[in-house]
Amino acid sequence: MNRRRMTMVAKVTKTLGVLAAAAALALSVPTSAYAADGILSINGQHYVDPSGCYGVDWFPTSVTNNTNAIAEVHSGPDCTGPVEWLVYPGEAYQTETAQSVFIL
Repeated sequence: MNRRRMTMVAKVTKTLGVLAAAAALALSVPTSAYAADGILSINGQHYVDPSGCYGVDWFPTSVTNNTNAIAEVHSGPDCTGPVEWLVYPGEAYQTETAQSVFIL
């Protein structure tokens, strides 16, 4: 092979090696799901280390946040609609209108 072709093959090989290493790294790094530490209570139902959206079963609604995260009380179902209230760690909230609670 001539020198120019060898240089081109080396560059392509190096580029493919870098791409393969990047792909392997991207696949090997786990994505971590975050959950709050503690207990979120909604109408007496306790959720240990909660994460995500929780529907409200009946009214009035009582939310007690004994976690390390903020709970968002939403006026719509499935954590849609405006945020009615933020329940900080260690706080409780009662409402007549909430339909769901999201914990970060």
